[in-house]
Amino acid sequence: MKMIKLGIVAMDTSHCVEFTKRFNHIDSPEEMWVEGCQVVAAYPRTAAPGNEERQGKYVEQLRAWGVKIVDNDKDMRSNVDGVLVESVDGNMHIEHATPYIKKGMKVWIDKPFAATYKQAKTLAKMSAKYKAPMFSASSLRFALEVQKLHADVEINGKVVMAWAYTPSKPLNEVPGLMNYGIHGVETLFGIMRGGCEGVSCLASEAGEMVIGKWAEGRMATIGGFNKGAGGFGFTASCEKKLVVSPIDSKYIYRELLKQISKFMETGVSPVPVEESVQVIGFIEKALVSAKKGGKMVPLK
Repeated sequence: MKMIKLGIVAMDTSHCVEFTKRFNHIDSPEEMWVEGCQVVAAYPRTAAPGNEERQGKYVEQLRAWGVKIVDNDKDMRSNVDGVLVESVDGNMHIEHATPYIKKGMKVWIDKPFAATYKQAKTLAKMSAKYKAPMFSASSLRFALEVQKLHADVEINGKVVMAWAYTPSKPLNEVPGLMNYGIHGVETLFGIMRGGCEGVSCLASEAGEMVIGKWAEGRMATIGGFNKGAGGFGFTASCEKKLVVSPIDSKYIYRELLKQISKFMETGVSPVPVEESVQVIGFIEKALVSAKKGGKMVPLK
């Protein structure tokens, strides 16, 4: 199997280090390693305000592991087969991804896919126009517990209703659901898949409670915790069985990177780009609903 060479674009998230550990088989237990890809280059680009020092530390860590640090998009493209866009701020994703999309390269965009629905639609249109395969997701979407829920569909039956919970603290001016709370949204979409038709949200200092309405009368809820004890998990009411499961975060990066490796090999995303757009639309409409006191807002 050919080793696929990856480049990291923007480096102000710990994912730069954690993903490199697992792909490059360094400084981590063997059970966490993922085959098929290797991070060979990184381009720091622009860090989110306040993250410059963090990015500097990650640059030096990757340099110490033998990753080539480049200072322009042309050098990056000449060294890699695909890129991982790792900007913390979704507002930067179009800028950081565009030089690679226009060349038709495979592009992974870390969560959040974008900071607004409009930005997400722009990325989707660019992906189609330039025939550039694109993939974005939270690692929670591929948690072992979520995978097991789908693997056991013959035992459980189809999911009718679900509830996912997640920490959801805001970051500076970024609302909780667009920051850490997106893990809960992604968990829910991993369970329910796409097709949400409307969103209702109540929010307070404690967090958010969001109800999504799917077709065929299916519904799902997210609890985003800003205060109190938290964690990750879900409850799924299926046709034959109720499944209650906390999520163990130990293996979530490994499971996500397996999906990225397969995507880089095949060019086929396990999550349709349209669904990643809908995730951002879901969050945006939830924030609109919260301002309207919980009124159901349609997702068009």
